[in-house]
Amino acid sequence: MNKRLISIIMSALLVGVISAETPLHYEGELLGTVGKSDSGLAPYYIMSNNGGVVTQSKTMNFRAKAWKDLDLSRRFSYSFGADFITGASSEVDYLHYDVQSGEMQPIGRKPAAIWLQQLYAEVKYRGVFLMAGMKERTSPLLNSSLGVGDFIQSNNARPVPEVRVGFVDFQDIPFTNGWVQIQGEISYGKYVQDDWLEDHYSYYGHFINTGVWTHYKRCYFRTKPSQPFSVTVGMQMYAQFGGNARTYDRGELIKEDPYDVKFKDLVDIFLPTRGGRGDNKGDSQYYYGNSLGSWDFVARYRFHDDTQLKAYFQWPYEDGSGIGKLNGFDGIWGLEYQNKDKKAIVANAVIEYIDFTNQSGPTHWAPADNPDSDMKGEATGGDSYYNNFRYNSFMNFGMSQGTPFIPSTIYNQNGYLKVFDNRIRGFHAGVSGSLLDNLDYRVLVSYRKSWGSYDAPRLEKAKDTSFMLEASYAFNQVKGLSLKGQFAMDRGNLLGDSYGVLVSLKYDGILNLFGK
Repeated sequence: MNKRLISIIMSALLVGVISAETPLHYEGELLGTVGKSDSGLAPYYIMSNNGGVVTQSKTMNFRAKAWKDLDLSRRFSYSFGADFITGASSEVDYLHYDVQSGEMQPIGRKPAAIWLQQLYAEVKYRGVFLMAGMKERTSPLLNSSLGVGDFIQSNNARPVPEVRVGFVDFQDIPFTNGWVQIQGEISYGKYVQDDWLEDHYSYYGHFINTGVWTHYKRCYFRTKPSQPFSVTVGMQMYAQFGGNARTYDRGELIKEDPYDVKFKDLVDIFLPTRGGRGDNKGDSQYYYGNSLGSWDFVARYRFHDDTQLKAYFQWPYEDGSGIGKLNGFDGIWGLEYQNKDKKAIVANAVIEYIDFTNQSGPTHWAPADNPDSDMKGEATGGDSYYNNFRYNSFMNFGMSQGTPFIPSTIYNQNGYLKVFDNRIRGFHAGVSGSLLDNLDYRVLVSYRKSWGSYDAPRLEKAKDTSFMLEASYAFNQVKGLSLKGQFAMDRGNLLGDSYGVLVSLKYDGILNLFGK
């Protein structure tokens, strides 16, 4: 498998180099982490919003990538990229039910020695693009470097293979004279994490779902950005569908629920409809698939000196109650400051309040789901963010595809594939800037407390305080060579105590092939 993977990477790079327009970017990075933690995992801020690249407390990785960006000045353009990682990491023990002994046994798990992080090709015509492959993506609206991460689309996990189409950027809506713009994207994909799930699942109880498909869509409207005051509003939605849900009891398969995806399912998941059709009963009487989303809003004001201030929120939803904002104050609420001088001591700053404790109340009860019951009232709560009764949590290789502020399932060393702590509340702040022309810094800090979940509430609140200090130095003597160091720590009984150091030596450059 490794030889085949290397062949794919080298072939993609060779084709790209031969056919590339100018310029072709390339990058090599040597990265190492060392530290100590209760869980064996790296500190929260070393792990988070970094593409799922580093998860263990001790890691030594080499990363190589090459890519060509879209040329937005051309009517037709194309881009491509290839990115692979190889190295070694320490192990983390996960409990696995041993049938012979009848006991849960710890088994050491760690990332593969080599994996493909990105491989994609993309074309653009006018304002529309089409992309196929795995490509890292950050939040379309929020600051992914300083914030807690987008509720739906962050760069916290490895990318999922997909086909995506949409507008390259915001496009003017006809007859509005540029005062109203639109941006939207649609994608279909499929997880390739089945082996990881089976390695980290306990087989003691609950379920595991493999072969799952994904669907993403968003639509944003923005007022004229050239004006001092501009507003962006819209929504995102992500869905899981298909797959084979298997339930185990002490190592014995007691239920299997396969759902074969057909073309009709691709249509139905775009506009969710009732499940349980035909031979596929996987979604019972509920809506097809597992959907979650967010209402997004950003208000931006640009001052006369081009300094900007943004206020924003993301309101999460799992179903109609959240869409109708019956989940109280739940959301990510933030302020962002952007200095016009990117080399200022304080170039960017973010402060956020995060609250996911309401979830439309503790109970879901629909009389139509229980026709024989005498209880005719209705309760639309128990949304349980990132969880579902049939699908794995909203994770890829154990890392949340949305905000890592809700602890990812990679922390579940008991082999449970659902989120434990989604009723969580806290604060986060981040600041970045430059101390010298070639010395940049970044500081992140957060505090949070968790009540567990409505399904499994904690008897006592769990707490966590996390901190990270990062410094990056660009060498004047060698253009493209930079050195980065991070120190991070966690304190509390939510993630456990940890501290760690990350050191990265990176070189990036440009090949001007066929240039003028």
